[in-house]
Parts: sequence; structure tokens; C-alpha cells
Amino acid sequence: MKEIAQRIFRNTLAAVDVRVALEYKLERHGTFIHAAGQHIDLRQYREILAVAVGKAAFAMAEGLDAVLAPDFRARGVLAIPSPPARALPGWEILVSGHPVPTAASLAAGEAILKLLKQTTDHTLIFFLLSGGGSSLVECPLDPKISLADFQQMHHVLVTCGAPIEEINAIRKHLSATKGGRLALAAPDAMKITLGITDVPEGHESALASGPTLPDPTTISDVERIVARYSLAEKLPASIRAIIESRSLVETPKLGDPAFRRAHFALLLGMHDLIHHAHYAAKAEGFQCVCDYSTDNWPIERAADHLLALLESLRSENPGKRVAVIADGEVSSPVTGDGIGGRNSAFVLACVSRIASRKIAVLSAGTDGVDGNSPAAGAVADGETLARAGAIMLNPDDYFRRSDSFTFFERFGDAVLTGPTGNNLRDLRLLLAW
Repeated sequence: MKEIAQRIFRNTLAAVDVRVALEYKLERHGTFIHAAGQHIDLRQYREILAVAVGKAAFAMAEGLDAVLAPDFRARGVLAIPSPPARALPGWEILVSGHPVPTAASLAAGEAILKLLKQTTDHTLIFFLLSGGGSSLVECPLDPKISLADFQQMHHVLVTCGAPIEEINAIRKHLSATKGGRLALAAPDAMKITLGITDVPEGHESALASGPTLPDPTTISDVERIVARYSLAEKLPASIRAIIESRSLVETPKLGDPAFRRAHFALLLGMHDLIHHAHYAAKAEGFQCVCDYSTDNWPIERAADHLLALLESLRSENPGKRVAVIADGEVSSPVTGDGIGGRNSAFVLACVSRIASRKIAVLSAGTDGVDGNSPAAGAVADGETLARAGAIMLNPDDYFRRSDSFTFFERFGDAVLTGPTGNNLRDLRLLLAW
């Protein structure tokens, strides 16, 4: 059953094709493109620029090139977390830092801001955004904030237990490339943002920290979040001084002139992911229920809820294979110095809960990366606890040390895909038979 869970996950990944989605959504006919609700005549623009940022950015850039060719061509900046398979003519490609920003992330921010500075009302810009963009592109609003400061802030934020919306609220108010500020950098241009989102629908401004969208968060939110998680003494001195001196600059809001010609459309989102996972599970003979409720829940609470839902589904379908499919990101504060991420931690939390039961659990990131591990996630079944006990491994101990990848690697149950070139949301599969 673990193999079936892996097969469902991999078939789902194969079904969510970035290039096909982009070419479908842009709908080019001759010189006209229908994008983000706008009917655009490409002949009206003197230049076409593009900014592609995120784990799916290379595939999105290739898709845009395919749509525009052979009559039109974009030039722009591409920021990705790993070296590209090939060069793309007209694109400046920067391999930036993820999950922690690097010097290349700052270089990418500078390159993008330089590109946008030259725009006019005769410029068409495509912003191609996917998950991971928050660390891949960076530029401090205040020059006193160094790269080391950003890196320390990142560590503090991702280990404090705050959900992504709160983490991004702080990032946005310290960055020249987040929270709508790329729209501010090109106020007169026609701006089309196309997103592959790893955030809940209705929260698109959290995607890559919303560089081209109005920011709903405020300075007051930042101050509240810092107080809630006791972050003041943990943040770098330069950032702490800016917050405590009330020197933060507010992000642009809905109604700002910079958004007058700014439009957003979703290429792929959680419904696409769940739809294809549901189809793949049904193809394996499962009766399925899809659950959207556990986003940002603590791991233990999410595990109890989804397993209870699985048992209820099994009791309603005696003798049949049943599956619960869930997406989103569970909350997994780092409590040790081990190797792993929220997906393998979720599965590890399930090991004792499913012991000796005919249940398999898989949780994995669609980007192929889980925390600081080389895996996308992990898979376990009702025999995992007994196998661990036979070699004196205590799953609770590995959980406390945030060392979930190491635990599952011992059994060959880490889910290894490598970078997928996509980034929708985490996918959880709970199977019973």
C-alpha cells in the first residue's frame, strides 16, 4: 500500500503540467493574448518584459516563450533555486537561494528592479510567480539591513511556529521586492501576473510575498506578530531597531495607482492538485474524500482529524479501499537540529497512531523538497512502528529532534523526487483497506 501511495503522488505530479497550463491560460490568437481577464494586442507595446521567480519559474518562462514565438519575444530575469537544464535566449538567469536568501537573491532583486526602472506605459510585463519566491529574490528597503540580517530573520521566522501569512507580513515590510513594491517599481506599465500558488485561495498576496499585488497586511500586524511570538530579542539588531523605532514604511494597498494596470490570474492552484490526486486515487480503486480544513493546523491535531475521517469513511464503505486526500501546510515548529520538514514530520506523527492497522500515510511537497532534507516527504504504514522497534528506533525521539527524514531513510520510506519544477501545495494521502 505504501507503493500505491507513492504511485498516486507521482501520477498527480505528472498530471499537473506547468507549460500546458500556461499555454492554455494565455490563449493567444494572432497578435492578441487573453490573459488575467484582459484582451491584449501585443502590437500596442514597444517591448515585452518578463520576471519569472520561483520553483516553477523555468517551466513558466519556457511556456511564455512558446506562446509568444515566433512573432514576439520577451526579455527578462529568471530567478530559480537550482541550475537550469538549458539557457533561454533573452533571459538573465540567476540561481538564487532557497529556502534561505543568498547573495544571488540580492543580485536577483537588483536585476529585477533595474529592469522595471526602464518601463513606460508602452511596456507589457509578465510576472510569472511560483512558490519559493520570497527567498529567491530580495532587496532591503533599508540599506542598513545586511544579507546576514535577512538570513537570521528567516531562521527566526520559520522556526517560531507562525503561519506563512504572518511570516510574509514581516518580510513584506522590510523588502523592496515584496508586498506590491514591484508594481510600484513599474507604475505605468501593463502588468500581468500569472501564479502557481502554494498558498490558500484568497491569500494570493502571500505567493512569493505578493510582489505585484496590494498588500492587506499592515505595520500594526508586524508589531502584533513580533509581540505574539516574542521575536524582538531574536531578530537581528538592525531589524529590531527599525521595528521598535516605528520606522517601517507601509506597503501599497488596494487603490494605489500602481495597481491601475496590474492584473492577476491563477495558472494552477490547490483545486488542480486535489482534482488530479482524486483521479489518480480513484484509478487505484479507492473511494475518496477530499479535506481542505487542516491548513496551518498543528501536526498532531491534523493527524488525529484526518485519521478519524479515514476511519469514518472506512466504516461507511466496508470491504472497500478508501482514501482521504488533503492539501495545505501543517504547522511544524522546529524543536531540534535534525533533518526533515513538515511533511515527514506529519507522517512520523502518524506512525504510532496507525500501528498494526491497515493504513498507509504519505505526505509530500509538490516541489520535491521537505524542509532541510533531500526528500519531498515520507510514507509509512501500520508495520512501521514494529519495524522501528526491532532496531531500537523511537519515533517520538526523532520527532522531538526534528529528525524525521533520518528516521524514514533507515527504512527506504523517504519520498525522493528531486526538484519537480512545480510548487502547488503539500499533498497528504491516507489510505485504508
